[in-house]
Amino acid sequence: MSDDVTGAERAAAPYPHQWEADVVLRDGTTTHLRPIRPGDADALQRFQMAQSERSTYYRFFAALDRIPARMLRQFVQVDHAERVALVAVRPAAVPAVPAAPSAPDAEAGPPAGTTPEASSPTTSYGTLAGTGEEILGVARFDVLPGSAPRTAEVAFNVADSMQGRGLGSVLLEHVADVARELGVRRFTAEVLPQNRAMLGVFREAGYATEQHLDDGVVTVGVDLDPTDRSRAVMADREQRAESVSMVGLLGARRILLVGPGTPDAGLESLQAARVIESHGTDPGDTHLTVLATPGPVPGSPAARTAGDASATGIVWARTWDDVGDVDLLLVAAPPAAAVDAVWRAAAKGARGVVVLSAGYAETGEAGLARQRELVRVAHAAGMRVVGPASYGIVTNAPGARLRASLAAQAPPDGVVGLFCQSAASAVTLAETVRRRGLGVSALVSAGHRADVSGNDLMQYWQDDPATGVVCLYLESIGNPRKFSRIARRLAAKKPVVVMVAGRSGHVVPPGHAVRATRAPRRMLDEVLRQSGVIRAENTHQLMDVAQVVAHQPLPAGRRVGILAGSPGLLTLVSEACEAAGLEVSRSVALPPGASGDDLASAVDGLYGPDACDAVVVVDVPVVVPRSDAIAHAVAAAAARSGRTTVASMLGLHGMPGVLRSGDVRVPAFATPEDAVWALGAVVRYARWREQDHGEPVRIDGLERARARELVEGWLAGPPAGDGAPVSLDEARAAELLACYGIRLWQTRTVRTPGEAVAAATELGWPVALKAATRALRHRTDLGGVKLDITEEHELLADAARIQEAASSLVPAVDPLLEVQPMAPPGVACVIRSREDELFGPVVSFGLAGDATDLLDDVSYGVPPLTGVDIARMVRGIRTAARLFGYQGAPPADVRALEDVLARVSLMADDLADLESLELYPVTVGEVGAHVLHAEIRLREAARRTDPLRRALS
Repeated sequence: MSDDVTGAERAAAPYPHQWEADVVLRDGTTTHLRPIRPGDADALQRFQMAQSERSTYYRFFAALDRIPARMLRQFVQVDHAERVALVAVRPAAVPAVPAAPSAPDAEAGPPAGTTPEASSPTTSYGTLAGTGEEILGVARFDVLPGSAPRTAEVAFNVADSMQGRGLGSVLLEHVADVARELGVRRFTAEVLPQNRAMLGVFREAGYATEQHLDDGVVTVGVDLDPTDRSRAVMADREQRAESVSMVGLLGARRILLVGPGTPDAGLESLQAARVIESHGTDPGDTHLTVLATPGPVPGSPAARTAGDASATGIVWARTWDDVGDVDLLLVAAPPAAAVDAVWRAAAKGARGVVVLSAGYAETGEAGLARQRELVRVAHAAGMRVVGPASYGIVTNAPGARLRASLAAQAPPDGVVGLFCQSAASAVTLAETVRRRGLGVSALVSAGHRADVSGNDLMQYWQDDPATGVVCLYLESIGNPRKFSRIARRLAAKKPVVVMVAGRSGHVVPPGHAVRATRAPRRMLDEVLRQSGVIRAENTHQLMDVAQVVAHQPLPAGRRVGILAGSPGLLTLVSEACEAAGLEVSRSVALPPGASGDDLASAVDGLYGPDACDAVVVVDVPVVVPRSDAIAHAVAAAAARSGRTTVASMLGLHGMPGVLRSGDVRVPAFATPEDAVWALGAVVRYARWREQDHGEPVRIDGLERARARELVEGWLAGPPAGDGAPVSLDEARAAELLACYGIRLWQTRTVRTPGEAVAAATELGWPVALKAATRALRHRTDLGGVKLDITEEHELLADAARIQEAASSLVPAVDPLLEVQPMAPPGVACVIRSREDELFGPVVSFGLAGDATDLLDDVSYGVPPLTGVDIARMVRGIRTAARLFGYQGAPPADVRALEDVLARVSLMADDLADLESLELYPVTVGEVGAHVLHAEIRLREAARRTDPLRRALS
């Protein structure tokens, strides 16, 4: 191991804050990862002294009770470039959480490594810790000098007390992500053959690996380029860990409510205490303790004697000494007391905290700092945070109900998993659910969403047998890429219904920390469409769809049968069905006062074999009162046939008992239009479920490593060194595009007509001549383009005219010219990509021309894209017909166009520093697609919201 960087130099190296992250481990607890610091030496020594002889031998291939002083300095003094170390830490004052039972998988073992290693502490979790941090695990690498491709020797070590929780695999993900950022393309490690767990961590990570045995040591090589399998492994482990962490919240049994001891700040505390006492604790359900500090709220139940138990079994405590073991902390105290409560509850074993009170990020920068400190302390103690400003959590699991909320009346039991953010929206949704008779499996209000988000709940609900449909009321989406990835996976198993307040996602409520975005306002629509979720425009529609998917089977198709109480209603409903994309295959209008036989005949016809895929029933009598006969007949037929059914019947709304037969419940809607809209949305979702969504595009022969090296090199030089963007000239743009198999059509930029003739002679006639000015390059109508020039005299005249036009239009710009060989004729298209701070890479497609931009006839996609996504983008614009033989023109080579679009999507996904790319025009002929011009702009980007590593964000 080289030591070419002095300790002083390493100590002065810029600290890479972007590498810090909070992570969820396999047992659902959290910990903090960060780069090592020189001040971590004592903590690293304590870590080593606590390791078992077996772990020490696996790590150093020798007995080593203490790390020698020189080696210790080398371990903690790194340059964050050639030598890197990450440590997993927690405050030393927090007692260790009992280890989860070991599981015989590769992720679970004792990640003891190979080369020497590093670790560290320092108190970054507030003043309460007092005793600094303890190190739980270390991952480090040293770049091998002169290696090509750039290779680093990697090593791991995990505390004996943490083995079996997946910390080794998390450290590998993070240290690999850092290595890729620094241009390292390969890891190598030496591992003892008996260290099967460490070998398993490498083998099961999903990267391309190789290993061989030499002199009793296994040498492992790991290619750090992400693979489909490495992405899938990360997503699977992330889902399991985040799901388990939600179990710690939703499955809590021992609840502690902490409220303020002053009446002017005790409204949430008093309300929560009343809710807790009114609900009580059924046998086998939660056990509750209420603690008001420093004293009880006047007039509240907490004025009882310390240790007293109420009639419902609730214990009212006066001091922390009266509090026993805790699973979940419920905080209704001011921010100043919340961190202390979290710290003390962690010592009692709490796995989560729900913050009901406000006074955090919505109050400004000071409040945001308090909110971040609260989350830091909680994560350091292994806890997840719901809130602040949360309405709380309600679960309805039989025998394990949880009432950790401000809801005086909890929603009834059901199969809907309901997530929202602000307390106000939770109040509305809870009342709407109760009024409609629609039950929930759980209701979670995330408040400011400082930690727990809809992504976490989707991870949990994916495998929750009590949840059949997921409903999300979102006021902001902090991580759209992760949301899309998780929602798409969940929607393939269960319906996901989403309402986004503000529609576009550009409006951020007070208290929500969300990155800014420059993406088009309809970008969120595309993210939701790619995710396969059902989009609702308002709370009314959210609940309308939930009624259908919670209690009716998914329709087998879009053929609809209609049973209406009059011909007029039948006509109106038929029109609504067509507008919703449904096909009316059978319809019956019952006359007023129809007999029972007429009703039975009509119902039997609609529910007959293969008569239709879904039934819409509308009964609005004008004179006589509504009879329950139709409702009973329809409910019985729906239960008998399994046919999807919705109804709009006078006086019925929600899930009325009259429309129930056995376990089948037919949803009722306020208007026929509501019923048809909800059915149409469910039909589209059912069709999405059945479709082949393809696999992420894969193209062999790409030079991804070369592309990264080029970008890194160009950004390292001027003017990018000052953070300025870098615009690539034609040669560099062609070189970068070639790494992804995209050939840029040859171009020569000239200053005079004579130079244009020379360029044409070199490139070959005929040629195209264009003004190099952006305003004229594509404008034949303004005299900026002349095509198919075959003669020298013609070229000389055209060059003079174009320069004259350019000088008159843009007088301050030198009128340069571009000469190109003529490309085959075809349809001119535009492919663009832009790196957005919130959404990441955004790829767009449209046909060339002003009309496309003016009418916004553009399709969008967020990589990674599948082949199906690419095909949809091409066919999704209104002018796509021009590619398929419009008005007798020959069809364009759409497959070649899709290939270019796919390569651009891979390039945009790989290169976060690709600030913008424009291929304009891409001419698609009968054979082939030709890129005639490219504009590429690079800028060093911030880390994406969904990197290739697990992290809470």
